[in-house]
Amino acid sequence: MNCLPVLQNLKPIIWFPLGVFFLMTVFSPTLLFAQSETQASPQENHPESASKPDKTPTKKILFIGNSFTYWRGGLDQHLKVLSEAMSPPLGYQTKAITRGGASLKVMWKKSSAVEEIKKGKYDIVILQEDIPETSVESFRIYSKKFVDLVRETGARPILFMAWDYERLNWISMDEIANAHLEVSRKLKVEVAPVGVSWALSKKRQPDLNMYILDAEHPSVAGMYLSLLVIESTISGKSPLTRSTEKLKIKGLKQLDAKRKRYLQEVARDALKIWKQR
Repeated sequence: MNCLPVLQNLKPIIWFPLGVFFLMTVFSPTLLFAQSETQASPQENHPESASKPDKTPTKKILFIGNSFTYWRGGLDQHLKVLSEAMSPPLGYQTKAITRGGASLKVMWKKSSAVEEIKKGKYDIVILQEDIPETSVESFRIYSKKFVDLVRETGARPILFMAWDYERLNWISMDEIANAHLEVSRKLKVEVAPVGVSWALSKKRQPDLNMYILDAEHPSVAGMYLSLLVIESTISGKSPLTRSTEKLKIKGLKQLDAKRKRYLQEVARDALKIWKQR
């Protein structure tokens, strides 16, 4: 299936007298037994303890990628800030293994990513490819190597679909999306469709630049949109439910409440479009 149409059409206690109770227990001993079996639990006797929420389980998350992952302080750190800003906190513990300009092939062969996945006992591993820096065939090969390894450790792999850019414009966003769709179906692996969300935002509000001046790396808006899509892919929750007021991410104050809400809506819509592919 081709993703082109997707990107082109982004649009009370009862009291008994004592005598009655005595007769009931004599002639119906099973009643007494039943009552003893259904006595309130300690928690029910203490409503305050029953209403206290359980501690959120920790999720260890590893990011593998290049500068698209580590830019502006790192999506791993931003995800941790988002986790801590929520009430209750989401329980994310994050780490990243990154290398500037690297493809998944480079990360497999020339970084500590493989060893970290093996020993780290992670719950989730986010794998970011940069297809313009490599070939689609290389993406197919090394995404499979990483996905297989992540699953061997019992973790959940997620592919982070990045975006197109002018410096290496031999491949379009449509083709990048199609490559991720193909791998997603073949490997039965989830995709965080960040590139699709960027394309949607550029179509709806071209004046809100996703890039910095180099027309390649993410602006504050691009970084925030990427974060929303990735977190929603992890949690399955709507980006609209995620806190923005308490996010102490450097530069985020550049976006007013209206812009933040807009980007939350774009993330929600892009995820919906991707799921309908």
